[in-house]
Amino acid sequence: MVGETEGSGKMNSIKHCIIPDWPVSKHVLALQTTRQGGISASPYDTFNLGLHVGDDPVRVNRNRMMLGSMMPSEPVWLEQVHGTIVANADMADCLVQADACIARQRGSVCAVMTADCLPVLLCDTQGSVVGAAHAGWKGLAAGVIEATVEAMDVAPQDLMAWLGPAISQPAFEVGDDVRDAFVSAQPQAASAFVSGQQGKWLADIYALARLRLNALGVTAIHGGGECTFSEEDKYYSYRRDGVTGRMGTFIWLE
Repeated sequence: MVGETEGSGKMNSIKHCIIPDWPVSKHVLALQTTRQGGISASPYDTFNLGLHVGDDPVRVNRNRMMLGSMMPSEPVWLEQVHGTIVANADMADCLVQADACIARQRGSVCAVMTADCLPVLLCDTQGSVVGAAHAGWKGLAAGVIEATVEAMDVAPQDLMAWLGPAISQPAFEVGDDVRDAFVSAQPQAASAFVSGQQGKWLADIYALARLRLNALGVTAIHGGGECTFSEEDKYYSYRRDGVTGRMGTFIWLE
């Protein structure tokens, strides 16, 4: 049994969602969910959108249905593998094992799911193409942002980005392998790491994403500064909880 009617559930979900604050074309719409506003039980409480994390699929699908009043069509739910493949939401047989998605047709909804990894939204100033990327450290180091920008096929200086909620530097402890993966490709990435305890590093995933975007020529970057790890009431965090839900980050053309 669920504790809300479908109508009240949708209104509750809308209330807890985040609308990205960035100067986009009127044709571009975007939405970020939090962990609040759904019907999943602990430890997935409450607005879990991930079917792959052990939650009751009936509850997850009800949570997904609550997004129906906010979007023009069913989002393209990706099977994320921390890679660099970019799906095309406009295609009927859209490849779903991917870590990014783009769309040029109105009503095609790009989506990524996260619980510490960085969601990156992209669009051009004219509102003709949108994209979403799942940028965990592996995908970010491998070039998922670069692949998404390339797939969007517009001049980088005409793009803008929004960085959604992710784990913050004080909570993101990594080893030499992670630091080396970034610094070997981009020496200035060393500025995004500070020494932690016992030979570890604290990584600033927001700074790493900004460096990658800037290197491409994307300078209009918004968002960032949240912390999924420390804001337990608002966000899911895999590093904090292990077994937990997933938030969704969505973008489409109206």
